[in-house]
Amino acid sequence: MKRRDAIMRVSTMMGGTLAAPWLTSVLSGCSNTAEEKQVILEAFTPEVKGMLAEIADTIIPTTSTPGAKEAKVHDFIADVIADCFNEKDRKNFFSGLNEFQKKCQETNKNAFEKCDEKQRIDFLNKMEQEAKDYKEANKDNKEAEAHIFATLKSMTLTGYFTSEIGATKALNYLHIPGKYQGCIPLEKGQKAWAT
Repeated sequence: MKRRDAIMRVSTMMGGTLAAPWLTSVLSGCSNTAEEKQVILEAFTPEVKGMLAEIADTIIPTTSTPGAKEAKVHDFIADVIADCFNEKDRKNFFSGLNEFQKKCQETNKNAFEKCDEKQRIDFLNKMEQEAKDYKEANKDNKEAEAHIFATLKSMTLTGYFTSEIGATKALNYLHIPGKYQGCIPLEKGQKAWAT
């Protein structure tokens, strides 16, 4: 099986969690030079990274395990966009991020990062529903851009669970796993396996 086929099947099994630009980037590979990446990373000002950190941390907050902010998911998102997104997808990402912040201002009369926890959760729930409605309305349009919330959520999940914190603290991790056993039921309260 080819890598592309495997990724497409996994994303289908995940219920299409991976957003279109993110999936396209993974399938096409990284294409920006080191100089281009540096210029792109400059667009991620401390304010933008702060906003991304708060969005990611609202999606995966700190509980008994560290959250997305501690796993530096905001840096992961910036790196993926700088490394792998083409110019059109980057423009769509930043445009979507601006629209996201504008809608938050209209809803809560405040920037996302200045909202309290309840306002953030309520707003993200509203954005998730909007993303679902958008996906349904555009299900026949293969050229439709991914909704910004779908992109942010999929990148947050990927960034967190592929980070050292996500793989070793949120999931069970064995540095040297034993023999492969494909079907072992989890005990009540047990974490899923990272390895």
